[in-house]
Amino acid sequence: MATELDEMPKPKAKGKLRWAVVGLVALATIINYIDRQTLSVLWPTEIAPELFPDMDATGHKEIYATISIVFVFAYAFGQAIFGKIFDWIGTRLGFVLSIGAWSLATIAHAFANSVASFSIFRAILGVSEAGNWPGAAKANAEWFPINERAFAQGIFNSGAAIGGIISIPLIGYLALFFSWQFIFVAVGVLGLIWLIPWLVIVKAPPKYHSWITDEERDYILSGQPNEDLNNDGNIDGGYNPNTAELLSRKQSWGVIIASAAIDPIWWLFIVWIPTYLFEVHGFNMKDLVVSGWVPYVGAMFGAWFGGLLAQNRIESGWTVDKTRKFTITLGCLIMLPCLLALSVAATPVLALTLMFLILFGFQTAIGNVQTLPSDFYGGKTVGTLAGFAGMAAKLAGAGIIALVPIMTDGGNYFSIFILGAVMALTAIAAVWFLCGHIAPLKPRGAEVSASE
Repeated sequence: MATELDEMPKPKAKGKLRWAVVGLVALATIINYIDRQTLSVLWPTEIAPELFPDMDATGHKEIYATISIVFVFAYAFGQAIFGKIFDWIGTRLGFVLSIGAWSLATIAHAFANSVASFSIFRAILGVSEAGNWPGAAKANAEWFPINERAFAQGIFNSGAAIGGIISIPLIGYLALFFSWQFIFVAVGVLGLIWLIPWLVIVKAPPKYHSWITDEERDYILSGQPNEDLNNDGNIDGGYNPNTAELLSRKQSWGVIIASAAIDPIWWLFIVWIPTYLFEVHGFNMKDLVVSGWVPYVGAMFGAWFGGLLAQNRIESGWTVDKTRKFTITLGCLIMLPCLLALSVAATPVLALTLMFLILFGFQTAIGNVQTLPSDFYGGKTVGTLAGFAGMAAKLAGAGIIALVPIMTDGGNYFSIFILGAVMALTAIAAVWFLCGHIAPLKPRGAEVSASE
């Protein structure tokens, strides 16, 4: 069924301010991943031997595991916290709080000298870095018409892939010349520098921004299903339920479950790619530096492909419902046979190729999963649902990280990759059966009246 939004004449977009906004969000994501992976690169050879010289490698891994678990749980709960914060204070100040806090937390790592201090700083980093994801979803809803949201989300998600590509060689190179303390300070300062263009460029929402052209403003606002009802510059019309009502809708649980099913596949690979290649295919550090980044290139291309595909389909006349389901299903179906094949991959070239395709499929799907909150709800609710979905996703990610050592005893990764395939199928089921028809929701009373 066509909506009023579908029937409205589409103005031409003159102006590129919205792309500058999403470009800054993508850059923040790259910095996010560099900050996050600094510890993993520096721990085994720089930090652990210096701070815990009397421990063996096993002891060092146990300490690192403890610190990592603290980070993941803080990150998970930070998703829900920052989802609410972004809905309360807006996108501009929300990002200032999030990236400002995580940059200072990164710098603070330089002064850590114990398990407790590393855990405290890691927890602060986890909570504050979590704001990047619901913040991006909210910025996407504010700055892009619905036909461009998946591509904008793809640009944002490609930041994670690019961060994965460059962080390990970058930090490793810096470690050749500088102390680990200096490196933490340097990468933390990157985030503080990012705040300058963000505050300059993102001065206001698109409705009131002084730099935006009239054509671009009309293009953005006329392509959104929600309205600015209280005239505060935020796109907050549509259906904005309280938290209890939000969680009573099956569509919300469709978003949450789809996120919790698909996101751990990403965590499975970003955390365990090196170990898998070492254990199963006999890689050494040189091999890892030369080719260990290849799967992230697939992720980068998948993020762009999924966004462009969704944009193309909507501009060709497909409904949002058909577009989201098609693109998410396609991404999961790309992953499914590759995960099954990876469980028995005999050569490193085949394994790297399959991981390239898996992360390509993942990013094809995830950008469209992450736009679902703005497809269903008004702007005052997008951050909240994105936060709950992100929290569920990260808790599930922590679960699969914990399961890997148990399920891969003896270097056999067959069962964990089969589990990944099952999770891809679960994500498809959640989108088709719980999300139902993907379109702006109305209060239950209004839906009954409309049906009558």
